[in-house]
Amino acid sequence: MSFMLVKNPGMEYAKEIVAYREEMLAAESSMDGCGSLRRHGNPQDWIAYNALLSNPATVPDGRVVSSQFILTDETGRIYAMLQVRHVLNAYLRNFAGHIGYSVRPSERRKGYAKKMLSMALEVCKTELQLPAVMVSCLVENEASRRTILSCGGIFEEKVFEHIEGKWLEKYWISLG
Repeated sequence: MSFMLVKNPGMEYAKEIVAYREEMLAAESSMDGCGSLRRHGNPQDWIAYNALLSNPATVPDGRVVSSQFILTDETGRIYAMLQVRHVLNAYLRNFAGHIGYSVRPSERRKGYAKKMLSMALEVCKTELQLPAVMVSCLVENEASRRTILSCGGIFEEKVFEHIEGKWLEKYWISLG
């Protein structure tokens, strides 16, 4: 099976976007790396919001330029989602980082997070020319921690994020 990292997916993925969202909500999963998918039940609205975020001229206040990605195969099934924030504002620097990602519950523990994060790191290096990226995970998320470490993550610190009331671990991955 061949996988692709699709940047800013369009309406051709509408049914899969809906299915991914429904599966994540049913499992009460954190929707890291999905951008605004939790609040946008209509895929067209989600795609339009991603377009705003991808353009420096239209990024909403308080947000940063970002690119939304999906990990898909030749059938169009979405296995995982990932968002790359091109720069860090204060919140991102303190908590969330450059990259957020999630894997749909039915596809976890199959290596898709590592595959997608590795592909995204190459985008960050070649397209964005970032020297390093910050990635965080919940302290209790052992699978995400292992993914980050397997991609070269170096632990920076543990922080308490007050909005969600959760402890996070912050890592840096050098792209040099």
